[in-house]
Amino acid sequence: MGGVAKMPAGLCWLLLLGVVLAFGVAASPAQASRANHYDFYIKETKVTRLCHEKTILAVNGQFPAPTIYARSGDVVVVNVYNQGNKNITLHWHGVDQPRNPWFDGPEYITQCPIQPGANFTYRIIFSEEEGTLWWHAHSDFDRATVHGAIVVHPKRGSVYPYPKPHKEIPIILGEWWNVDVEQLLEEIKRTGADVNISDANTINGQPGDLFPCSKNGTFRMLVEHGKTYLLRIINAGLSNEMFFGVAGHRLTVVGTDGRYLKPFTVESIMISPGKTMNAILEADRPMNSSGNSRYYMAARTFFVPNPNIVVNNSTATAILEYTDAPPSAGPPDFPNLPAVDDIAAATAYTAQLRSLVTEEHPVDVPAHVDEHMLVTIAVTLLPCGANKTCEGPNGNRLAASLNNVSFVLPSVDVLDAYYSSMPGVYEPDFPNKPPFFFNFTDESKPLELSSTKRGTKVKVVEYGTVVEVVFQDTGILGTASHPMHLHGFSFYVVGRGFGNFNKSKDPATYNLVDPPYQNTVSVQKGGWAAIRFRASNPGVWFMHCHIDRHSIWGMDTVFIVKNGNTSDAQMMPRPPTMPKC
Repeated sequence: MGGVAKMPAGLCWLLLLGVVLAFGVAASPAQASRANHYDFYIKETKVTRLCHEKTILAVNGQFPAPTIYARSGDVVVVNVYNQGNKNITLHWHGVDQPRNPWFDGPEYITQCPIQPGANFTYRIIFSEEEGTLWWHAHSDFDRATVHGAIVVHPKRGSVYPYPKPHKEIPIILGEWWNVDVEQLLEEIKRTGADVNISDANTINGQPGDLFPCSKNGTFRMLVEHGKTYLLRIINAGLSNEMFFGVAGHRLTVVGTDGRYLKPFTVESIMISPGKTMNAILEADRPMNSSGNSRYYMAARTFFVPNPNIVVNNSTATAILEYTDAPPSAGPPDFPNLPAVDDIAAATAYTAQLRSLVTEEHPVDVPAHVDEHMLVTIAVTLLPCGANKTCEGPNGNRLAASLNNVSFVLPSVDVLDAYYSSMPGVYEPDFPNKPPFFFNFTDESKPLELSSTKRGTKVKVVEYGTVVEVVFQDTGILGTASHPMHLHGFSFYVVGRGFGNFNKSKDPATYNLVDPPYQNTVSVQKGGWAAIRFRASNPGVWFMHCHIDRHSIWGMDTVFIVKNGNTSDAQMMPRPPTMPKC
């Protein structure tokens, strides 16, 4: 047991110089005072979108926030100065943080929040991740504007498993509300109703020129003919799965969630909230005066209708522009994206995700499972409360649950309670299966099935246990897709399907050869997804839906992985600088 050794200053500067020379990326003084060391100042900043000016939380005055650059195996230090007016935490999405849950970030799970006027230093330990990850606020609805990319390059001496691109460009998909997102949260807490839909989807913080007052801010990607570009695509949205494509160009997908994939080429991708995709674009359009030099990049909501849910199905745009082609007089060409409800296109895309499997990038799919879990996912109801009026179905309050448990955040973080053997903070009996079985995906079930129980229940597993979790969507208040994210681990997505999971038949269809290795899996509307992971990272790790209102309603639980027998299989000690509740 013990902390991570501090990197010598001279080595830090050499690493920074290497990053700048190899990738053309220089950290500004406000972002990084030395290599692998970033200073983040979180404060209110005025921005204008859709003809509205409003104040948002931003990092170093940037929205989206600064990109973090690292190499596989690096340790990155981020000093966070909360100069805003509310509590906040940050999470490093997809970074396993081996033995280091203290700096994982979800509020009241692994830490108390950073209070206004305070600062906290995170140590981010990269291990096997390589590709695109991202970071975001993990408190309330703050990640609507507090989020940025994480670019993880190969270790020195290693190379990409594909030709090195000319440039690498983060493409962050998101959502925009004209109202303050904190007001949205307070409103659903007060009324028990659903969240008002966003006013626009965005690409790199901008709705694009299809929206009013947005032409001048539209993101532009400048390219040269004959060169290749790596798009690091991130869905940072609070609610919407999205289709994304570029007119006139096909995308070769080579990675997801910080891991490499067998390359495959498509006209468009489908990406869920929380997920990342790496895609190579070849700038290969004809170079003549009759051709276009500008092409729309577009992101459109993917949503299969549910009578209980309203979504923003608008299309955000950005522009890809050739700098070495004759200028175009007409508008940019528009991509042929799937229809908003094209579940066949989304399913066909997801089915193509398969791990690369090479000597440099092997897979290690557990063949034997020690602990099986069937976890039902549901949007449910809670009683409104005495002397209150709620606007949810039948005058109730909307909630969400896993295995009919609606998770309640404690007032002291779970990690501190576990580490200090503090009683009364959580219950270690999260169930391995739902309390009762029925036709889970039947949307005509009586409303009585929609009631749930509240509790801070966690799942405790022994170090090294191989866990299989089958996530099962339910139709209690209508079936829906749910992107489920597990902190502290990547996992193999070994199986997927529609309808009810059949434990006698469906495991025979599993892919145990080259399944994708992910940190977030989208459970299809009216379907199921099976994941496997080896619990070899001791600590306290959050598992939740990455649709933010679902998580806030209680679609969460926690895995506590016990220490192993050796020192390198035990959680690091508690840092003395942890914020206090």
